[in-house]
Amino acid sequence: MSNQGNIELLSATLAKAKSEDRAALVAYLPAGFPTVDGAIEAAKAIIAGGADVVEIGLPHSDPVLDGAVIQTADDIALRGGVKIADVLRTVRETFEATGVPILVMTYWNPIDRYGVERFTAELAAAGGAGCILPDLPVQESALWREHAAEHGLATVFVVAPSSRDERLATITAAGSGFVYAASLMGVTGTRESVGNEAQELVRRTRTTTELPVCVGLGVSNAVQAKKVAGFADGVIVGSAFVKLLLDAPDEQAGLAAVRALAGELAEGVRRS
Repeated sequence: MSNQGNIELLSATLAKAKSEDRAALVAYLPAGFPTVDGAIEAAKAIIAGGADVVEIGLPHSDPVLDGAVIQTADDIALRGGVKIADVLRTVRETFEATGVPILVMTYWNPIDRYGVERFTAELAAAGGAGCILPDLPVQESALWREHAAEHGLATVFVVAPSSRDERLATITAAGSGFVYAASLMGVTGTRESVGNEAQELVRRTRTTTELPVCVGLGVSNAVQAKKVAGFADGVIVGSAFVKLLLDAPDEQAGLAAVRALAGELAEGVRRS
């Protein structure tokens, strides 16, 4: 297998969704939850339901940007002893089974400790499409970006409503694959105002880049997905899937539930 990642597949997948006049459905699941194999099965079920892209989370003991649901799942994964090797296996097996672009979402510290060259080489070898790095400052990202580009991996940075225009331009110029627009639920009050804030953030981001802009916004159902699909290139859903797995009485029920939700969301992101 050549040691090249799948950034081109990611770009082609997002372009295909656009050509079909819809937003891409991007799903998030942490590796190792409920088990390593269970997470691989859950990712495959979500893809079978209609997800276009999957983000595999690298569980972290202090996931500052994640809400209670994902923190709970991360705790379960960490108690189960999940390692970076398990995250890479999750990427490899999900990609080999589905052919869908798979990204890793991770805080910077684990990659820094593992080694940037080693991580990018192994993620590419596993068929990964890139990384979402929510806490890596752009001005400190040159080493990462050099190795990621060399291995055909996307570097997805996160922008937020608080990002000023000049900062947005700096972030989007450094990124590749797509831009992750985070509109944090509950911070600004009602759901509707968050939606409006996200829409404004997407508009501002698009003035700085040709990259697709995908929104992670606490979307948990088809109605919300449709609203976000009206202004974004992709709709990112994480906690809603994780909550179904947490609440499921057994693994088969969990897999059926996430597959069904993916199907509803996949309908929702079709704009017509």
